[in-house]
Amino acid sequence: MKGKRKDRRKELDSAVYNGQEYRPGDCVLINPHDDAPAYIGRIRKISQALSDPADVELEVAWFYRPEEAVGGRKIFHGESEVFESSHQDKAPLAAILDRCFVHSMETYESLKDRKETDFFCRLVYKPQTKQFEPDEVPVYCECELPYNPDRPMVMCGTCEEWYHPQCLGLGPEVFQQENFVCPKCSGSGAPAKKQRAVMAGSVDVGGGPASTA
Repeated sequence: MKGKRKDRRKELDSAVYNGQEYRPGDCVLINPHDDAPAYIGRIRKISQALSDPADVELEVAWFYRPEEAVGGRKIFHGESEVFESSHQDKAPLAAILDRCFVHSMETYESLKDRKETDFFCRLVYKPQTKQFEPDEVPVYCECELPYNPDRPMVMCGTCEEWYHPQCLGLGPEVFQQENFVCPKCSGSGAPAKKQRAVMAGSVDVGGGPASTA
């Protein structure tokens, strides 16, 4: 007895759902069918069943939220940070909740009006090996944590190191100073600038919930 024949499909340049047109390359929020946050994916391909024009399917590459990766969320992860991945899956067109945008960190920081559908990505996560690329990220300030765009920093004009004002016991008024000088430089001369980094998936930096990946 022969098995069930797989329905033939044709690739589409675009598809319309709830009045919005979607194309390969667009980022979308996908219904998780539970109380979890929406899944975030980039459309790789759109196809339609030849036997049923209403059967439209997406092939998506997933972005991982920090909670979904090894080590969990760290204090240096931005609220809207996600990780690119090679994990691909299929989802029906009707699972789309909304369009979203995944920016580089530089573009994200330049946005004047950030919305809940704006995310940024600086790392690639490999779920098969539970590794990040790049595997190290630079650290800053006295706290020696990677940069978090949700925690503004100020640069010392002497040593050119970046600091969180609160880590120096200072208030937000330092952002108004034309030439900020950190306590180290103003008290005992400029220290040598060091290149520092930590492992991107380190469980020793900032703590975080257990991995769900």
